[in-house]
Amino acid sequence: MSLRSSRAALVEPAAGAATLNPQRAYSTVVADLQRLSPNYLRFTLEAEELRHFHTGGLDQRIKLLLPRADGTLPELGLFQEPQPEMMAWYNTWRQLPEAQRNPIRTYTVRNIRPREHQIDVDFVVHGTEGPASAWAMRAEIGDELVIIGPDGRSARAGGGIEFNPHTARDVLLAGDETAVPAICAILETLPERIHGEAYLEIPTRADALDVVNRSGVEIYWLPREGAPRGEPLTSAVQNWGRRRAEIFAQRRSSWQPTRGEPVGAPSGAEDLAELAEGDLLWEVGDADGFREYAWLAGEAGVITGLRRHLVKDIGLSRKQVSFMGYWKQGRAS
Repeated sequence: MSLRSSRAALVEPAAGAATLNPQRAYSTVVADLQRLSPNYLRFTLEAEELRHFHTGGLDQRIKLLLPRADGTLPELGLFQEPQPEMMAWYNTWRQLPEAQRNPIRTYTVRNIRPREHQIDVDFVVHGTEGPASAWAMRAEIGDELVIIGPDGRSARAGGGIEFNPHTARDVLLAGDETAVPAICAILETLPERIHGEAYLEIPTRADALDVVNRSGVEIYWLPREGAPRGEPLTSAVQNWGRRRAEIFAQRRSSWQPTRGEPVGAPSGAEDLAELAEGDLLWEVGDADGFREYAWLAGEAGVITGLRRHLVKDIGLSRKQVSFMGYWKQGRAS
């Protein structure tokens, strides 16, 4: 059983589960907020309906429907019965005049407490230019926030998780400050049998957060402290790649094809033609049959370069790499 399926089994489908949408809207309130570090704020969101929130763990993502400037949301039919399918309400939102739309952003669930009807969401605060950071800096306890997340009662529950090492037991986790909540949530979900390295680029040393890590993954915090964005992370991943390339070379020197055991990325060369400058900013791997798996997330330009390095220069297969461009330099997030 994979990590994903074993976590999904924690929630039993409800009666009538076949008719329930895998995603639903939750009308939450800010029950608590905590300053974790100079650049991180933790929001505890609460709603009675969160008892149904799917406890998938790992890098479970949700949508935040941030209010418009006047504090309202457009009418999207989110709380109709039965609730609309994901694309139904989203298509309604897209058809609105731009001035009437509210900001929608994707975030990772940091902690889930179904019995308390609560989830935690960590925000990186970086001024008021982006709508999510601006909302976080103004928000107070008691404020309302609508989120879209998984409904554990649905027979189709289980989406919104990209971390999928499958058979791999050696993992690379790498991301900037926007990926820290997801990486920390992944680390706290992993069993002891998973080993590897996690590289987390953060603005300052004071932004290193506490993580309950029972796995064999070593954690490395990479404070920029004024260095160019992406530089510490790129250097760390390239060093990892050089060490991994030596291991792959040793495996290939003694590999016998009849054994049927992957040596690292024997098909990696076949992937290069597909890896062009304009390729996708979100692609999920499935490392079935491989020993190594890489999960990369953060600024799109930096993460694109890291993924290209692992596939083109080191020889990993695209199947071994999950790659998520969480945001793009120069675009308000």
